Formats: sequence, C-alpha cells, structure tokens
Amino acid sequence: MIAIIDYGVGNLFSVEKAFHYLGADAVITSDAENIKRAEKIVLPGVGAFGDCMKNLEATGLIPTMKEELANGKKLLGICVGLQILFDGSEESPGAKGLGLIHGMVRRINAPKLKVPHMGWNSLKIKEPRQSLDLFAGLGDTPFVYFVHSYHAVPDDKSVITSTTEYGETLTASVALGNIQATQFHPEKSGDVGLSIIKNFVEAA
Repeated sequence: MIAIIDYGVGNLFSVEKAFHYLGADAVITSDAENIKRAEKIVLPGVGAFGDCMKNLEATGLIPTMKEELANGKKLLGICVGLQILFDGSEESPGAKGLGLIHGMVRRINAPKLKVPHMGWNSLKIKEPRQSLDLFAGLGDTPFVYFVHSYHAVPDDKSVITSTTEYGETLTASVALGNIQATQFHPEKSGDVGLSIIKNFVEAA
C-alpha cells in the first residue's frame, strides 16, 4: 500500500487517480497506523507554505512520518510537498518546514516573465542519476506541468535532480536518500508524469 497523506491541502484525488491508473494500491489517509503499514508515502501540497505546515502539524502525523523515513521508507513529495521538506520559505516568514533537506524556498526571480510559473516546461536532468531514478526511460529533457511562485534553494546543490528555466534556473526536483520530490505535478504531466509515478511505485 502507498499512503497519500491527507492534511487538508493538495490535489489528493488527482494524485490518487494517477496511482490507481497504474494499478497501485494507493490510499488517501490521515491515519498514523496506515502510514506505518504503508510501503511508501506520498506528500502532496498546494497553496501557501505556512498554511501547509500548519495543517500538517495539526494532524499530529509529523513524528510518524519522520520515524518512518528514518527507518528507510520511501517518500515522494509533490509541489508544496517538496517545499515543506526544507527549513523554511520566503512565502511564510517564521513558519518552519520539516527540515528534512536543508535550505530555503525562495520566490522566483523572473522580472520579465509572469509569476507564478504556470504551464508546461522542459526539465534538465542532472547527472549522475539517483539510485531511485524517477526519470528512468524519459531522456534528458522531458516536459512536465508546473504551477508555482517559489522554488527550493538547497544548501547542498547535489540534492537537485532536475532543473527548469524560467527567468532563472529553478529547482524542479530533489532527492536525498529515500526522499524524492518534484516541484512540478506528475499527476498533471500526462504520460511523462505517469512514467515518473510508475518509477516511484516500482522502486524496490
């Protein structure tokens, strides 16, 4: 079973639908016992960084999540689900993130372009690829769907697994150990997105 964490934010049903389309046993849940039983965890998120953290804290699930991750369980963060893995965000000064990956989330600096960055854009996959390669079989510049005004700036740039260009070079995905996360929405990214989710589902 794959646990899709329900904390009142995120495009939960679209995410669940994508997993079900691939034949995966995915469940939307806010139950700590389900997260403990699950083989993998998905952390979606939309909206403001501070609101997402406030809602997640209110569920009481953070200690369970961190314990399961410490035990090696794989996690896929999506959109703001990527951002809250970091220490904090310019969007919500004073709100602390999960601190699982060190760094800050910064506003996109694209003075000649419209922010939010919304729509399809190509990825530049970083080499060498991770042992859990979300982009396996996709080539070097697949197109995916973004909706965001902020992006993560990790302290350790080696955790960045792909970037995209929009006024500046933006972090499109990160990985650290058993944690993988995408700033873009794989569940809205057509066949490419389904391939990314399939790679996560099938990862040993």
